[in-house]
Amino acid sequence: MSKLAVGSIVKGTVTGIQPYGAFVAISDDIQGLVHISEVSHQFVKDIHDFLKVGDEVTVKILSIDEKAKRASLSIRAVKEIPASDKLRQPKAKELPETAGGFHILKEKLKEWIEQSKNE
Repeated sequence: MSKLAVGSIVKGTVTGIQPYGAFVAISDDIQGLVHISEVSHQFVKDIHDFLKVGDEVTVKILSIDEKAKRASLSIRAVKEIPASDKLRQPKAKELPETAGGFHILKEKLKEWIEQSKNE
C-alpha cells in the first residue's frame, strides 16, 4: 500500500456504478469512488455512457483515507482536455472590449427612457 499516495496515477477496475459515480478497486484492500464530475471533461448525464462494471481505468488519487480504506479518484485528471473544449472557452484578454455589453446598455437606457415618455 506504500505506493498509493495522493497524486499517484494508478490502474483500477470498476466494481460498481451508482448515479453519483463509479466504485473502483485500486488495490486488494482499497476501494475508491470516481464522482460523476470526475469521469470526463465533458458533461456526464448518465455515467453508464462512459463506464461499465469490469472496465479497467486509469485514475489519479485525489485523497486517501487509509483507516477507512477508501479513496477519492479522478479519471478526467489523467486525460487531456479535448481541443474542441479548449476552443469553446475564450480567454478574457481575447474578448473584444465591446463584448462587455454594460456600457452599451447604459447608453441605451437613456434612449429607452426618453422613448417611453413619448409613448
